[in-house]
Amino acid sequence: MANYKLTLCYDGTRWKGWQKQGNTDNTIQGKLETLLSRLLDQPVEVNGSGRTDAGTHARGQVASFRAKTDMTTEEILSGLRQYLPADIGAVSLEEAEPRFHARLSCTGKTYVYRIWRSEAPNVFERNYLYFCPGDLDLTAMRQAAEALCGTHDYRTFCSLKKFKKSTVRTVSSIVIDDLGPELRLSFTGDGFLYNMVRILAGTLLAVGRGELAPEDMAEIIASQDRTRAGETLPACGLCLEEVYY
Repeated sequence: MANYKLTLCYDGTRWKGWQKQGNTDNTIQGKLETLLSRLLDQPVEVNGSGRTDAGTHARGQVASFRAKTDMTTEEILSGLRQYLPADIGAVSLEEAEPRFHARLSCTGKTYVYRIWRSEAPNVFERNYLYFCPGDLDLTAMRQAAEALCGTHDYRTFCSLKKFKKSTVRTVSSIVIDDLGPELRLSFTGDGFLYNMVRILAGTLLAVGRGELAPEDMAEIIASQDRTRAGETLPACGLCLEEVYY
């Protein structure tokens, strides 16, 4: 029984997220498991590095699965590329050491959130941007971003109302790149809670608009009160950029 590490990219626009669900076949994990099970002629369970939300994209999602087969990694990868839909791409496949697990072995991730702040339409990238025309105070946003980094209990920035596990995470960096009409926010950390990146992005956007101040961030984190943070921005602007091991 071999253990495999699969790197994927996907356009999440039409998918109901990563995690398979009983009421729909329209998930990334579900599609992969169905295809791999047919391709390898055996039941295959796929584990992802994390559960991207409905509408969220990925450039470097990582998954792992086990299978007993005479097919080479090149043949499996070729089969995936042949039969996966056009909006899911198999980037690479390799045999991994036996204990490798896409989620449990993960040491960190980088997510990117893209904001389009121009009145001019961007027709061809509309599914990958959050449209938010207007001026933003980037200096204040960068000050707030610095205050939001570190090791904290990030419960304030999670959409869940009940918590079974620790909500302490380490955010090592939040980088804000000014690309003219586009603002690109890059979040790197050891892990992120449900909707955490989208809420952090919404909080920074509130700072940019003057609705919150950089000095508020420490108190907002300490409050553990979801209502104190910014809005949950739409999933379309979010992309899982890279997973680290």
